[in-house]
Amino acid sequence: MQPNIENLGALERRLSVSVPLETIETEMESRLKRIARTAKIPGFRPGKVPMKIVLQQYGPQVRHEVLGDVLQKSFNQALREQNLRIAGSPRFEPKVAAESASEFEFNAIFEVYPDVVLGDLSAVGVEQPVVEVAPADVDKTLEVVRKQQVRYHPVERPAVVGDQADIDYRGIIDGMEFAGGKAEGFTLVLGEGRFLKDFEEPLIGMSVGQSKSFEVTFPADYHGKDVAGKTATFEVKLNGVKAPELPEVDAEFARLLGVADGDTERMRGEIKANLEREIFKRTKAKIKAQVMEALLDATKIEAPGVLVEQEFERLMQNARSDLETRGVKAADIALPQDVFREQARRRVCLGLILAELIKMHNLHTKPEQVRGVVEDLAQSYENPGEVVKWHYSSPDRLNEIESAVLEDNVVAWVLERVTVVDKAMTFDELMGKP
Repeated sequence: MQPNIENLGALERRLSVSVPLETIETEMESRLKRIARTAKIPGFRPGKVPMKIVLQQYGPQVRHEVLGDVLQKSFNQALREQNLRIAGSPRFEPKVAAESASEFEFNAIFEVYPDVVLGDLSAVGVEQPVVEVAPADVDKTLEVVRKQQVRYHPVERPAVVGDQADIDYRGIIDGMEFAGGKAEGFTLVLGEGRFLKDFEEPLIGMSVGQSKSFEVTFPADYHGKDVAGKTATFEVKLNGVKAPELPEVDAEFARLLGVADGDTERMRGEIKANLEREIFKRTKAKIKAQVMEALLDATKIEAPGVLVEQEFERLMQNARSDLETRGVKAADIALPQDVFREQARRRVCLGLILAELIKMHNLHTKPEQVRGVVEDLAQSYENPGEVVKWHYSSPDRLNEIESAVLEDNVVAWVLERVTVVDKAMTFDELMGKP
């Protein structure tokens, strides 16, 4: 019987296949005979077990295995005959057969990959950021590094924003303490925002030894479900105040940043070079994002639901893992499933578009491209040769590089076919800083 295929939707298909029962019975008999040679059943010597006993003992399991193998083999053969590219795994549904039937019939429900017809990119415009590193950008970076090296020293005055406060606190909700609502000798920097604003603000102006009581209302979307939306009364005592002291930008500071001779001008030059490398990476990322968006806008395809679901589950798992690494229980956060599902759909569509583009225009990676990227990455380490070996010693690490090179090849191909417009902007604008 020739396989019959039905369209159940844009990409969903139902394939009807039949297999002679004789084929199944022959394969079962063959497997049972092999089992009989070594089967160990009490009361019988190995190889001397009657086939009737072997059939009783192993028949159901062998039949299940044979049917599974026959289903998959027959399905794969039908796919080749019909020239179908299946997305994901099929769902097999055996048909109810009459007692006199000579064939085993089943349906296979599955999705196929869509036909990808690349859209027209001739009218697309891509903005290319043009950024010059200004002395003020170097100054700002220096200030950030100084703050990272801050030291605190005790002071005898009321607390102000920027001070490090040592506190004891105890929170009560409806007359009861709650988890995480009590601590002694806890330090926080006022104004950093580690605590809720309503908790930090009352501490400003307090003197050492002073106690204060105030209320804090937790936001409705607070990550701690037990206290979200509730109002707590806190008793806080200020044990100590330390003022910040930033290091001077001098030779010692330069050496701290890796400039061996302490030359502050050389230090500024290295900071500028680092900022320029960051500009290059960020500019590349912005251009790539625009290119990928243009490909999605220009090429409309249907995403196989099974692939979207797989990508959705992967994104959700990554989000949960990320929360766990930050000490937040994933169960306490309502993840935006609609957002993740749409993101998954876009990723699947983009992956299909890129695969077609790479195949059609031979944009595959070349060994020298991969080598070049690996060697560039290695230059920022003390022993570049060892870093190169490290990358080439792991297929997974090398696959990441190859994937990045593939995307670079696609971006380069697209940029030759769109209008690229330079857009001058500041370093802060490029980095998305207010």
